[in-house]
Amino acid sequence: MVVRRELMRGLGRLNATTTVLQRARLADPLGGMWEAADVQWWWRRPRATDELALPVWFDEVGPVAAAGLTAWEDTWQADVFAVPSIVKDEDVWAATLEGTAAHRGGALEVLVREDDAPLADLALQSGFAMTDELSGTAWMDADHRPPVAQVNGFAIVDRVARADRPHPMIVRNGELVEQRLRQCSLYDPTLDLAVEDADGSVAGYALFWFDHATLVGLLEPMRVEDDYQRRGLARVLLTNGLDRLARKGARRLKVGFETDAARNLYLGAGFVQTSVDRLLTRPAPYEQPGQ
Repeated sequence: MVVRRELMRGLGRLNATTTVLQRARLADPLGGMWEAADVQWWWRRPRATDELALPVWFDEVGPVAAAGLTAWEDTWQADVFAVPSIVKDEDVWAATLEGTAAHRGGALEVLVREDDAPLADLALQSGFAMTDELSGTAWMDADHRPPVAQVNGFAIVDRVARADRPHPMIVRNGELVEQRLRQCSLYDPTLDLAVEDADGSVAGYALFWFDHATLVGLLEPMRVEDDYQRRGLARVLLTNGLDRLARKGARRLKVGFETDAARNLYLGAGFVQTSVDRLLTRPAPYEQPGQ
């Protein structure tokens, strides 16, 4: 099989990576870390890594692997995106690390499933170290979704109904969040939900993603504001969103979590945890004063 490599950047690279992750999910229903919707969610704000020229591999069908670098607040995240058995993970990993040359002196991180020993070994051989930070991934068949919950005095609205108001994610994600989301092929404003109180104030929000290629529905992110905690609103957002995903055609539903509270919410709603995920980090090199 002939595989060619091309450098890509910006939205072109995002769209190619989307195809890679869709093909990877179709090849392995539970494998890997990420969905196509994950990388589209990361696009929600401008990043230093957006315009990096990173390699994407193509076979006769289309994109089959991509190097992944995503700039967060104080670190860059490295990822290997590949369809199993077509492009070697070590080749994508090497190209990803080459791309970090633009991040001189910066810290790096990678999130790895605990059962993905080959990728963990690649990271360890590249100077990364295991941390104690654990997260998880859980799945649910859409037919097993919980019934839609409601809380008196609160209502679910989507961006179609509230297009005339500022997006509720602006505070944490910047003024461009809605513009950036609308550049994403999987973004659907009817799955961009907020829960409002009787006065119309936003008590929380959640964004659900439906992938027509894989029939997977993803939740990313969800937040209930501090003043509205412990009223059952997280379950209201969750159950309404899962129901909308199923009605769109999703057959399987996925969520990731980092805290015990989130894990309890999702498993209590019927999700089944399928992996434990571990963070590996490589700190920024120490530089002597004056260097």
